[in-house]
Amino acid sequence: MSIKIKLGISIGDINGIGTEVILKTFRDKRMLDFCTPIIFGDFNMMNELKKRLHFDDLYLNKIQSIVMAKGNKINVINCWKEEVKLNLGQNNSDGGKYALKSLQAANTALKNGQLDALVTAPINKDNMQSDNFKFPGHTEFLEKEHKGKSLMLMLSDNLRIGVVTGHIPLEKVSEHISTDSILDKLNTLNQSLKQDFGIRKPKIAVLGLNPHAGDNGVIGYEEKKTIIPALKKAEEQNILAFGPYPADGFFGSNKRQAFDGILAMYHDQGLVPFKTLSFGNGVNFTAGLDIVRTSPDHGTAFDIAGKNQAQESSFRQAVYTACDVSKKRKEWQELNSNPLKISAKKEHSRSKVE
Repeated sequence: MSIKIKLGISIGDINGIGTEVILKTFRDKRMLDFCTPIIFGDFNMMNELKKRLHFDDLYLNKIQSIVMAKGNKINVINCWKEEVKLNLGQNNSDGGKYALKSLQAANTALKNGQLDALVTAPINKDNMQSDNFKFPGHTEFLEKEHKGKSLMLMLSDNLRIGVVTGHIPLEKVSEHISTDSILDKLNTLNQSLKQDFGIRKPKIAVLGLNPHAGDNGVIGYEEKKTIIPALKKAEEQNILAFGPYPADGFFGSNKRQAFDGILAMYHDQGLVPFKTLSFGNGVNFTAGLDIVRTSPDHGTAFDIAGKNQAQESSFRQAVYTACDVSKKRKEWQELNSNPLKISAKKEHSRSKVE
């Protein structure tokens, strides 16, 4: 890889495992071969945790601004001036307060074009709530801050699962599902599979809402009234979407292997099978926005914070994915910005050979 990705990292809840998995990921110096990490947090706090974990071979580079970041270093920008005490494993207001400071600073740099991508460490959605953060999670916050319509897309080696409805109560799922909302998510997923993953003609499986996909109206009418009309409209837009499939049978068979992406109707319908099949190596990618953001597939894990038990595999995959998607998206944009010019270049090269 000739061009290094400038990668912003928000540290998440300071009392969770976020900082630990960040340090463990970049303790492997090979990670610096393809990205320049810029961590938005606190240098002294991260050094304290580094000492607690006995990572004596790990060196952090304190910088004042992004332009000072060095490609072969683990760069840290201070997002607050006060000294903050770590209470690892405790769910308290400080965890949310400083997670928000980190996220806001990283997001500002992202909006200003100073970063190529963002990886977010886990937050606690409860202690994050404040006058400045009234969102169910990162996805909704970033959608407000950036252009586009977001889609939570869970990724692993053999799965890409998006959801029509995200962080909402189960009792409200049905009222938030409409033909238009499904079609919007299908468009977002289809576009992301093309530009972010290089799939020319994506095939998408769509799950039903009800058990057995409604059994032709016996167990519910959403499939007939809402989902199937969305599939027909998608077909008119040349989107290869199929279904609706009963979720249990779909994940219980090898049928999923025939598709490039899967669209579930609600959060747990997609994430329960995803985490069962991929937990520890999965990545949460926010598709549909004009920025690239990923995160690991786990939460703050207060119960093991500071015990040197947290596994960094999912965070490492989030870093890989952010870098890969950032490069693929730039390639796609270049290829599609002036297709006539690219075609002319090909014709010119062909004539030379002839």
